[in-house]
Amino acid sequence: MSKFMTSIILLIVGMFLFNQVQAREALVVDIYGPGQEKLNVFLADPMMKEGNGTAPAPAFKIHELIKNNLSFLPFLHQIKSQDILGGEQIAGIHARDIDFKKFRLSKVDLVVTIGWEDKPGILGSLEIRAFEVFSRKLILGKGYVVETKEQLPLVAKRFCAELMRVLTGKDRFFRSVLAFVRKQKGKKEICLLIPFSGEVRQITNLDGLVMSPAWSFDGQKIVFTYLKNNRHFLGLWDRQTGQVKGRKLPGNTCISPVFTPGQRIAVSIDPEGNTDIYLLDKNLNLDRALVKNWGIDISPSFDSSGKKMVFVSSRLGNPHIFLLHLPENRVERVTYEGKYNTSPSISPDGNLVAFSRLTAEGHRIFVLDLRTGTEKQISFGPGNDEDPSFGPDGYFIAFTSNRSGQYKLYLTTRNGEKARLLPTGQGEATAPSWGIWE
Repeated sequence: MSKFMTSIILLIVGMFLFNQVQAREALVVDIYGPGQEKLNVFLADPMMKEGNGTAPAPAFKIHELIKNNLSFLPFLHQIKSQDILGGEQIAGIHARDIDFKKFRLSKVDLVVTIGWEDKPGILGSLEIRAFEVFSRKLILGKGYVVETKEQLPLVAKRFCAELMRVLTGKDRFFRSVLAFVRKQKGKKEICLLIPFSGEVRQITNLDGLVMSPAWSFDGQKIVFTYLKNNRHFLGLWDRQTGQVKGRKLPGNTCISPVFTPGQRIAVSIDPEGNTDIYLLDKNLNLDRALVKNWGIDISPSFDSSGKKMVFVSSRLGNPHIFLLHLPENRVERVTYEGKYNTSPSISPDGNLVAFSRLTAEGHRIFVLDLRTGTEKQISFGPGNDEDPSFGPDGYFIAFTSNRSGQYKLYLTTRNGEKARLLPTGQGEATAPSWGIWE
């Protein structure tokens, strides 16, 4: 665990009062169903916990961070202050201080309050509460001691993760990180987009062309390939040490490596002259071929059980998506539409596959339900939409698009919500891959 994460001291406040179960049931959101209902949420301005004086700048920074974080959730609609009938003011941060009637008349479902307290020797402490308006019940209450201003984004992210868990049963979106390839000055290196803070960190400096980063399932390593001096290498970055090591594998090709849930690496290489998908042992030596065919087999992606692997193959002429059932060693074709289907990413539960298809309008992202065989287009350009990557919750999907004229990363959901540009800084950004950050 990083020093940044361990430095924050969290005091979990026991504020789950009254009939919390009933309140939670009333606010459960089915994020996996198409066209889910939106919840209207109002984020009140921060106050001093004891009600004396104006909250300081760090409290308003938390307010800003939470507001920005929640804007990523398409099932929440943030109500503006001017839309509250009778005014937005509340008397305090507790239920007894809130006129729930005016919020109910303003069609608000959820009110969030922030209380700040100055503390000697540190930045301060705060309590954040979320109330269901209809029942007037507290559904979430958390307390935090904050030592430095650098910890404010982590506080906001952790609260939003807890709120998402209460509402949907899932919280990994706010506990994840995106690795991607950034191109600047003719070089390509791997960077990390730290969750929703806008902070970007470059983690490789190989002075070459780095490609196809993929996180391990435990969030501790990233495997990738890079081209240097006209040779392909396998690269491995260790989160604990920050060290990068490289290895030359047999053959001339080394592309699209990924981790299995068992922390092994599968990669497309050509030790016998034809590109197939091989499994490496723990010492990064060749173990065995997972799929082997006269066609080209690339781009493996595993579900969290390790029983399913999707990949791209040209064995029938045009590139299509195939599914390997690993327990039976059985290969099944799963895409039939289109003539160019690439870059598959399987959802953690193994039920869905996101992939890129070449259409008359350009590359677009589709989601295939492996249980029913039905497909749904979830991106609509303009330009080309490529490289989809399922998030660890199986709900959000990151992808690459040049719709703005330069390749950048965008965020949508399995239901095809309006794509949102992610803050990756200067230079082109491609090849997103999700990892667990906490």
